[in-house]
Amino acid sequence: MVLLRSGVALALVGCMGLAACSSWSVDPPPPTYAVRSATVVADKVLPPVSPALIAAVNNKVNAAIAATTYSAQLPPVILTIRLTDVRNARGFNRDRSSAKINIDAAGIDGGPVIAMASFDVKTTAPDPATVDELMAEDIAARVRSIFSLTMPRLAN
Repeated sequence: MVLLRSGVALALVGCMGLAACSSWSVDPPPPTYAVRSATVVADKVLPPVSPALIAAVNNKVNAAIAATTYSAQLPPVILTIRLTDVRNARGFNRDRSSAKINIDAAGIDGGPVIAMASFDVKTTAPDPATVDELMAEDIAARVRSIFSLTMPRLAN
């Protein structure tokens, strides 16, 4: 009997948890800045950061900026995305890569930095040929999330 009561209590707690999750909003937060462009740079490190990774991040973020529309008057900014401490082929299977990302958002009139963000990305890629593309998508997804950018449409 005690076991039955604890099962009922556990089911009740689970239902309450699901109900709380269903009340969360699925709409993204409204943007706080009108991002006009982004530049991706890499710190001078050994081994050097792959040019393919830099180009892929730049292309993905700028495509998201082009796909984003702003309805209200927001302060326009330009992003500088700095890739630091990029490490490839780590772990037992040599399939893990990581990077630290620092972002500065400055006014388009050459003003001071008005917003900063920093995060780490960890990517698992079993095929070494795909590590740059997967890491670039992970970085671009975080930038899209932080600055409320729109995911660009996929080409047919």
